[in-house]
Amino acid sequence: MKLQFDEIGYWSEIKHDIIKKYAGAYSSILTSRKFFHAYIDAFAGAGIHKSKTKGILVKGSPLNALDVSPPFDEFHFVDIDKAKISELKKATGDRPDVHIYEGDCNKILLEEVFPKVKYGDYKRGLCLLDPYGLDLRWRVIRTAGQMESIEIFLNFPVMDINMNVLWQNPEGVSKTHIERMNNYWGDDSWKTAAYTKLPNLFDLDWKQKQTNPNEKFQQFYRLLFVFRFPKTYC
Repeated sequence: MKLQFDEIGYWSEIKHDIIKKYAGAYSSILTSRKFFHAYIDAFAGAGIHKSKTKGILVKGSPLNALDVSPPFDEFHFVDIDKAKISELKKATGDRPDVHIYEGDCNKILLEEVFPKVKYGDYKRGLCLLDPYGLDLRWRVIRTAGQMESIEIFLNFPVMDINMNVLWQNPEGVSKTHIERMNNYWGDDSWKTAAYTKLPNLFDLDWKQKQTNPNEKFQQFYRLLFVFRFPKTYC
């Protein structure tokens, strides 16, 4: 069965363009300093998307990264979807600098990719984390922050969070989605950004949803980086 390419809208195309420009600037700086540097895409997909606005196939982040000049020394592309990985392999060919992994990025990044860009080896990495939803675990971000050799470009999965977690009545959210959110965030402190505590008969409980929780969520998440990885922001 032929793979149906993911359709992306106008804003996603802008996002890909921003990432490509950022990757170009990053590679230029690291090349000038003679650092070995790798491009890492944890949710690489098929490398090609269908544009909703143009009705044509357009390059995704992996193929855009391959076009960057000066080039990265290595490319590491990960995806859990077998069909997308197969298509990505066709698109990238047999380049020796391209490494493609099929499986869960939460495991592959920690065990196979991040160890290749250690700070002490004078290696650096630009890691794109653009999850399909709450598929990313905090331990990946924690490890990258502690390594101090990996720069993260994170796309916040607002749609999944709003649909499955940030309900007006938090008591109705399933334990599965709560656990997914905790794994993504690192703990349950996200409730502070999402809800206001209101008194009940016995104690205070999370009841009232905050106004504009998406904005507060992203601001709160940025603060996590500042407090948990202070050296990154020195």
